[in-house]
Amino acid sequence: MSTNYQGGQRRENRRDNRRDNAPVTEEGPQMVEKVVFINRCAKVVKGGRRFSFSALAVVGDQKGNVGIGYGKANEVPEAIRKSTEHAKKRLINVKLRGDTIPHEVLGEFDGGKVLLKPATTGTGLIAGGGVRAVLEAAGVKNVLTKSMGSQNHNAVVNATLAGLKQLRLAEDYAAVRGA
Repeated sequence: MSTNYQGGQRRENRRDNRRDNAPVTEEGPQMVEKVVFINRCAKVVKGGRRFSFSALAVVGDQKGNVGIGYGKANEVPEAIRKSTEHAKKRLINVKLRGDTIPHEVLGEFDGGKVLLKPATTGTGLIAGGGVRAVLEAAGVKNVLTKSMGSQNHNAVVNATLAGLKQLRLAEDYAAVRGA
């Protein structure tokens, strides 16, 4: 093993193909991918049980663009890949005011209801589960949330997205009024 010291750091030939100074490629905005939930489904067949998996994922650039996706496959990695690809195709733009939301909103989807309230700087992201994943991917840093109704991951995530779609800035209302 050849080791030489340069600039206070140890450099050596790696066997796992990692490089110390790997080039950073910029092919657009860096997307944050979060897997919210993985469900295992069992089908009973003649030889025993056959398992399949579904994944719910959230993708966002932390600058106001966020999308959710759902994918199913016989293997977990393939289900995750499908769900993230689905989410990337369904990105929406969210209106933010700084690092919070402009006003209070209630998002509803199926049985899921999510209340989102703006918060002052320093409050943090007071949310759990799927709501937190969606808001982190969208780039919201200070918000208060309450998940009501269904606890189904799919319903909660879609309710959060429905709430974010309802957000409007003061400038949007002024433009509609023609001021």
